[in-house]
Amino acid sequence: MDIFKKCDEFTLANEYRQMGIYPYFRSLQSKQDIEVIMEGKRRIMLGSNNYLGLTTHPEIIAAAHQALDQYGTGCSGSRFLNGTLELHWQLEKKLAGFVGKEDAVTFSTGFQSNLGAISAIVGRHDYVICDAENHASIYDGCKLSYGTMLRYHHNDMASLERALQKVPETSGCLIVVDGVFSMGGDIADLPNIVRLAREYGARVMVDDAHGLGVIGNGGRGTADHFGLTDQVDIIMGTFSKSLASLGGYIAADANVVDYIRHNSRPFIFSASIPPANTAVAIAALDYIQAHPQIVQRLAGLCQYVRNGLKARHIKIKESQTPIIPIYTYDAIETLQISKELYEEGVYVNSVLPPATSPKECLLRTSYMATHTEDILDEAMDIIARVLSRHAL
Repeated sequence: MDIFKKCDEFTLANEYRQMGIYPYFRSLQSKQDIEVIMEGKRRIMLGSNNYLGLTTHPEIIAAAHQALDQYGTGCSGSRFLNGTLELHWQLEKKLAGFVGKEDAVTFSTGFQSNLGAISAIVGRHDYVICDAENHASIYDGCKLSYGTMLRYHHNDMASLERALQKVPETSGCLIVVDGVFSMGGDIADLPNIVRLAREYGARVMVDDAHGLGVIGNGGRGTADHFGLTDQVDIIMGTFSKSLASLGGYIAADANVVDYIRHNSRPFIFSASIPPANTAVAIAALDYIQAHPQIVQRLAGLCQYVRNGLKARHIKIKESQTPIIPIYTYDAIETLQISKELYEEGVYVNSVLPPATSPKECLLRTSYMATHTEDILDEAMDIIARVLSRHAL
């Protein structure tokens, strides 16, 4: 059989294109901001993970320029060899201090961070336990490891305990969970996860890609939000969201970080983060520490949106974060609504199976600390108008 047969049989994308509701690969022609020019027209951006709005901040852009002038465009090598800059060590030290851990190691992407850490830590006779709604990079990290993966129902602590009971006493066990879940915007039940981990002798890793800069004291993330930094063993995060850059990190005790540096294949065999990206992450982290009120501003705006959507009789999925999903249920109708919003000047993300069950599709809206109430009101009015046409 021709290995490309599956490619010929993949027709869904073209079906959506022919229906005029294909929502992906829209082209930006401006900076990632609260308003963008996308395919020639102004759109209010409600689909970005740029939670603190730092991608356009002059200080952050200046840091990138300075790094380009000093270090050039790339490192052209692995961190093991010629690819380590002084900037990488600076960033790792700052990250570790910010999230409250002894040390940190950076990866070229957030996806690689999960791949690299999980596959290094979880060995052949170990177990790794995942929330059913964890990010795809966590699942791929589990696949890349030689351990046994178990899943528990989303935020269901009885289900987690049943999974822990399946782990032999002779095996190591790592529980991996999103701190803030990327589609629903809800927060992990970290207090009970930590309690069960200690009871059953497991370790805990939190993916804080959507938690850093969003929750916790001054944006220090999910573990800090619950006062559990000392009881969470590994904290993972990304630079592509609140830190306005590209890359990721793992923070933990120094011996754990050193082990990952010397045993993680995705770390060892990848080129390091380019200078400009590294400098931007440092500058963004410095900015957050100097301006903790930006995190409070974000929280206030998100509550403003939740109140505004409810006042317009729009059914949302409750959250405490900048991710506010709107129920649209059916996949085709979700894509049609997304198209109409786009045409009327609001960009949102469609969440379809397999990210949801077939009849629980969503519009994932997300917000930035730099949004204004006027722009948010304009966007919410458009959303209400479009949804009313669909009796939602």
